Amino acid sequence: MARAATDVPQTPQRAGFGRRVATALIRRREASILLVLVGLVVYFSLRTDAFFGTDNARVIAEFSAPIAIIAAGQVMLLICGEIDLSVGMVYAFSSWIFYFGVTDWGLPIWLAVIVGLLSGSAVGLVNGIITVGVGVPSFITTLGMAYVLNGLTLNISGAFPVETPGGETFFRIFGGSPYTTVYWALGVIVVMTILLTRTRWGLHTVATGGNLLGASESGVNIRKVKIGNFVLCSTLGALAGILESVRIDTIQALQGGFPVMFYAVAAAVIGGTSLFGGSGTIIGAALGVGVLAVLNLGFTLQGISAYTFDLVLGIAIIASMALNVTLERIRQSGRLGSSA
Repeated sequence: MARAATDVPQTPQRAGFGRRVATALIRRREASILLVLVGLVVYFSLRTDAFFGTDNARVIAEFSAPIAIIAAGQVMLLICGEIDLSVGMVYAFSSWIFYFGVTDWGLPIWLAVIVGLLSGSAVGLVNGIITVGVGVPSFITTLGMAYVLNGLTLNISGAFPVETPGGETFFRIFGGSPYTTVYWALGVIVVMTILLTRTRWGLHTVATGGNLLGASESGVNIRKVKIGNFVLCSTLGALAGILESVRIDTIQALQGGFPVMFYAVAAAVIGGTSLFGGSGTIIGAALGVGVLAVLNLGFTLQGISAYTFDLVLGIAIIASMALNVTLERIRQSGRLGSSA
């Protein structure tokens, strides 16, 4: 029997350009925030000629670097379903431990830095044990720890600023030279991206936040993962605080605090990290920091009130979270499949 003409194989049609772009934006979490960042840069550069000034590039860099370092740690915690509200207080507390290590305990400057970082790690360990071991929600644990650290810092410092100790070589390496903190931030971003995307630890972090029971049953030590990420986040907070203290040549009792922590969380959320756990990227958080920095600089150059910046930041957080939830539903439904 002859084959019907209608049996001729059909050549699959190539998806349209718009559909391919939409698919790319949904699959790559960083793509949409990158477009937003580019759009903001174009907008503010057209609104003011001073936007691309050399000094402004440095302002953006100095604003972004410590927040990007902390945001990298927050991303790891958020992915595994937790949050750290105390990391901004670690920012100040560990800087003072570093200071006393040099001035009161007579430690060599580099050993004092290590002790300062370890003090941050110790705070993260306590947060993790209370959250995972005792079962207190991380929001409550770290909120309480934030006030504990703030009280400790005010008591040990007397609430008076001091000059950051260290010699010329130390200052040049740890933030005293232009853009040094940016190089540190870029290094942290690269290392944390590799940790999240190319290691077993990163895989277990995503699994823990995505399906806690499933991860546990498949052999993932979820307690170890969560506590480890608490330690990692606090250690990065300590690093950011010490770098910033060197950059400004001053250690203050109230540096960092809740503002730097909320900026880091906002950057992570704007960059595509889900507050529900299981998904997020370090690169996205870094781009989120860039968005905040460009907004801050653009508003300043235009003479717009800082209150308006907070208004826009709040709207951006809500809109980003709504977009993340919507895109996640689209991914799960498979409505935008791969294009040929």
